[in-house]
Amino acid sequence: MLKQLTKRREPLSFMLYLGIMGSSLLFFFIILVFVAKEINNQQITIKIPGVFWASTCIIITSSSTLQWANKAFREERFRSYRLNISLTLICGILFMVLQALGWRQMILGGITMSNNTGGMFIYILSGLHLIHALVGIVALGVANRDAFKRMEYVESYVYSVNPPNQLKLRLISIYWHFIDALWLLLFLFLLYHASQNQGNSH
Repeated sequence: MLKQLTKRREPLSFMLYLGIMGSSLLFFFIILVFVAKEINNQQITIKIPGVFWASTCIIITSSSTLQWANKAFREERFRSYRLNISLTLICGILFMVLQALGWRQMILGGITMSNNTGGMFIYILSGLHLIHALVGIVALGVANRDAFKRMEYVESYVYSVNPPNQLKLRLISIYWHFIDALWLLLFLFLLYHASQNQGNSH
């Protein structure tokens, strides 16, 4: 037990988990503000843009392709690795595009941060999440660049057995899965409140 407690932690992993905890607390605080407003009898109407359903499916898909990329990387199937890490990046970019289209739907529907409290929370939560997703997309871009710089099997193999490179892919994967899970939780939270609004209106 003592050995486990005194074991040297990998500093980059520690920093990543610390960042994830900080981001989680930020979103938790925003949700608490939302709940506090509702408790104070302020009816908050939420209307989720339809395109958010598509973006949610896309980001869930991206987690699957990233898992397949990791499996291929470990098994030295580098062509499959390049394909799946590319698909993950494409899904990430598509997610951001669809989120932007969701904002466009809201704006065209006359929902702004100043005239709609529910809309304001959707903009804040999805906007902050997009900033986090952008960081992940940059990291996935770096992983793609590294993957396609080494097209020969021997070069790819040497790259794959290097511990810092293994760590890099592991950290990118942890972060992207966090981005995925975070959006899923936020979407379910918004969806629940949107359904509550519909129930109250009948």
